[in-house]
Amino acid sequence: MDWDDAYTNAAYIPGAERYPGLWAREAAAFREVAAHDLDIPYGARARERYDLFFPEGAARGLFVFVHGGYWLDFDKSSWSHLASAAVDHGWAAMLPSYDLCPDVSVGEITAQIGSALNHAAARESAGPIVLSGHSAGGHLAARMMCAGAPIEAEVAARIRRAVGISGLYDLRPLRHTQMNERLRITDEIARAESPLLLEPREGAELIAWVGGEERPEFLRQSRDFVADWKAKGARVEFVEDPGRHHFDVIEALADPHSEMSRRAFAD
Repeated sequence: MDWDDAYTNAAYIPGAERYPGLWAREAAAFREVAAHDLDIPYGARARERYDLFFPEGAARGLFVFVHGGYWLDFDKSSWSHLASAAVDHGWAAMLPSYDLCPDVSVGEITAQIGSALNHAAARESAGPIVLSGHSAGGHLAARMMCAGAPIEAEVAARIRRAVGISGLYDLRPLRHTQMNERLRITDEIARAESPLLLEPREGAELIAWVGGEERPEFLRQSRDFVADWKAKGARVEFVEDPGRHHFDVIEALADPHSEMSRRAFAD
């Protein structure tokens, strides 16, 4: 197995270079029209900030989207538009930034997402919580669904479901990639931070959503994760989105009429 090739996305997506700029423009355009409170601190570090977007009237609940980038890239500012469907459905939406590897470990990032979720849930204290994340963000959303996740018990009790989009649920293969020079995933970290190897919290409900045109490893990871957690008693489902690849599969999250949005915000 060529592990670097297996986890390379851009080389297999036509016009991949245009997506980061497109995301940034769409995010900026959404911030221009949306009601929001930006750069709310949830910790002392410079990147420990989140943005909160509001619907008209009282929020039905809190939606959380965690960005990807292999724990190495991006921040919350490129993804604001992915809050739009949540807001249209009447939910407040929180998008956190977090520190990146190698400055911190994946485990420390998990703890930061837990802190951001605890902080935002205390601020938006009414209603259920729906989690989502893309790629590495899918990993982080799934980690919040694991038993012993770094979130308060009352916050865990409010989580209705998670939608992991093209998530990474088993970190062990990444130890064999060149990325690991910066990720620094050891065997110990992989075992402590891989949702596939952990127990779901009681009542966990999760949809593993992945594009049909994704690299085979992303499809395998989602299938294996769903099979494992289903055997452990969690309510999990695998959804393969035909014709979608790693960079455009998230577009459905910005469409209030998409199947993904309908499933995410269902009662």
